[in-house]
Amino acid sequence: MNVQSFSVPLIAVLGGLSLLSPGCREARDGQSKSGGGVTPQVVPVETAVAEHAPLVVTREYTGSLEGEEQANIVAKISERVTAINVSVGARVRKGDVSVGLDRRGTSSQYYQAEAGYRNAGKSLERMKSLYGEGAVALQSLDGAQTAYDVAKANFDAARSAVELSTPIAGVVTAVNVSLGDLTVPGQVLVTVADIDRMKVTFSLNETDVTNVALGQEATVYSEAKPEGKVAGKLIQLSKSADVRSRSFEVKALFANTPDRWFKPGMFVKVDLSISPPGNPLAVPASAVQSDGVTSRVFLIRGGRSFQVPVTVGATDGERTAILRGLAEHDTVATVGINNLKDSSRVTVVNR
Repeated sequence: MNVQSFSVPLIAVLGGLSLLSPGCREARDGQSKSGGGVTPQVVPVETAVAEHAPLVVTREYTGSLEGEEQANIVAKISERVTAINVSVGARVRKGDVSVGLDRRGTSSQYYQAEAGYRNAGKSLERMKSLYGEGAVALQSLDGAQTAYDVAKANFDAARSAVELSTPIAGVVTAVNVSLGDLTVPGQVLVTVADIDRMKVTFSLNETDVTNVALGQEATVYSEAKPEGKVAGKLIQLSKSADVRSRSFEVKALFANTPDRWFKPGMFVKVDLSISPPGNPLAVPASAVQSDGVTSRVFLIRGGRSFQVPVTVGATDGERTAILRGLAEHDTVATVGINNLKDSSRVTVVNR
């Protein structure tokens, strides 16, 4: 009897304790948290100071070549090709006839213009003779002279349409037509270039273009012959960016090798110094975070980190120029920045 009488109260007490235990733990936990017993996390970081320093930055770009002077000989009318007077690699003089078209074709006005020119010349000679004898007035002579000038201009135009001449002296770099072909107006038949000196065309982004100037030296070479480097100078900087690529076109001029190894149309590499002038404000490159649109650094001040947007300039891989966002002697985090947030508590552990 005694055992049974004590068993019921004992079970009740144990049950009550079991019900109270979770609440007690929560109360204790809540008291610990609310009481500020947990110390805020302190992030160890390494830092560096923003300071003015020279940056030596060389970038490599890819460009395409053309002769210093280059011209395409194009068809003006649609006629059959009757003569090709040049070949690739041949040297030509300015005015040499490179391609001949059919003078008797339906599109050609050569013979009609020639006849008109000859008749106008004869009429002019007769009028000069008559004027010398006093048989005609000066007005009649002037009219004959004008008719001759017009006929000559028409003949020259008709002849230039069937006798295609080179506008510059140089080397033939391409012949794109064969005998008997029917040309199309605007079709490029022959390309002539002066390849004693070459031009390379390449593009710079908006950051790099601000750090170059006309007359600046550039080094040009081909991956097919990397040891054959030649020196050139910038001769043209575009004043506006391409609307599609947002890049700026740049041209450099250099003397070709004695064997004229560089050819129009080749792709080459261009090494160009884009070092900012003077001693720009710079920080270690590891301090700069970028999402491709904006760049940021963590400014360390008063034992806390503050995320600051910055405008960056050129970088040599180790240091990056800061154009806006920081001042000289500002301290930035360089190691441990992935663990930082705005207003994080930090401790500096520079080695």
